[in-house]
Amino acid sequence: MSRVVRCALVAALSALPLRAMAEAPGADWLTPAQTKQALKSAGYSEITKLEADDGHWDGEGIKDGRKMKFDADPKTGAILGEVPVE
Repeated sequence: MSRVVRCALVAALSALPLRAMAEAPGADWLTPAQTKQALKSAGYSEITKLEADDGHWDGEGIKDGRKMKFDADPKTGAILGEVPVE
């Protein structure tokens, strides 16, 4: 592969959005559907975002009528932390 082609390839890959490189859920994690069910059992009426991030599920949803950001345990779906979206 020529140096010009390699440089062009590196430049193209560098331009990809960071979301394209998001972390993948672990093999022993709950599925997104199972996690959403656990979150609904914890009081969330709607889950609007759910993605793997730094070893846990990261997301947003509606709880008690407020939009919240949360971190959830990947194996149980338990809420690890949550804050209102301002």
